[in-house]
Amino acid sequence: MAQGVRGIRRRKSEHHREHQSGARNLRVISWNLLRLTGAGVKDVAALIARYQPDLLLMQEATEEVTSLPSIVGGHFRREPMHGRIYGLAAWSPHPLPSSQVLPLPVSPMPGRVPPRIAQIVRVGDITFANVHLSHGQILNRRQFFCIARSLEGPSAIIGDYNAIGPIKLAEFSDIGPRQPTLLANNIISFRLDRCMARGLSCTAAQVLERGPSDHHPILLEMSVEPATVLAGAEQSVLERVRIHPATLRLNVSEWLRAISASSDRINVAQHPASGRKSRRGRKKPVRVPPAPQSEAERHLR
Repeated sequence: MAQGVRGIRRRKSEHHREHQSGARNLRVISWNLLRLTGAGVKDVAALIARYQPDLLLMQEATEEVTSLPSIVGGHFRREPMHGRIYGLAAWSPHPLPSSQVLPLPVSPMPGRVPPRIAQIVRVGDITFANVHLSHGQILNRRQFFCIARSLEGPSAIIGDYNAIGPIKLAEFSDIGPRQPTLLANNIISFRLDRCMARGLSCTAAQVLERGPSDHHPILLEMSVEPATVLAGAEQSVLERVRIHPATLRLNVSEWLRAISASSDRINVAQHPASGRKSRRGRKKPVRVPPAPQSEAERHLR
């Protein structure tokens, strides 16, 4: 384990150099630990030592996992879920601000399970939502849309979606690995662990070895896209252009004055009002008969 800690320290210095040079690449891992019977704190520590993530997001994390910093160092945040023995947790070798809790929509049906939450964590320029969504396919879509509406700027919603089939939402892209992450009853495979992101590019995404949990961890290498790509997703076109109405009126007035003073403008001739007459009072033109032609002129025709 001491080797793992030294490896984490080396990665800290590498990350510091990247930050100094302007790079903003992050290695993020998400893993559903399977509460009491799955991965324990030593399994999580071994995963950190091997892959050295900048951020590790955990679902079904029990109280035991809170001892993780005493093994590998770093910073740890855990948000318990109401009425459950587990919750959502985040670990990073870099300082983590206090995470926020976002309550998610619940089912109106009787006998529903306790309400779920999302753990909101800010790392650098990116906002992460650590999620463990409901099994109901309509409800977990509602929960996802609720999270997406609450996030601003570059963001990623990552964790156990419990979703079957694709999830579509404007501005968000599925950047996670496409391989299955859960083998249910050793019969059917599902891709339940996902990452939907906005304003982020993913250079690598893979499904890791499962370990003692029933879920495979997923690993992503991501970075913030250029600011020109984002273009203010929450702003309307007029807000992005930022043209003040008074300035717009002034520019139009100046344009009209320039057109009227231009020497290249098109002049349209108008008949003077005094020269207009009604059809009744208008004089018919006098037809002048042609001059008589000689015999030679007639032969020339």
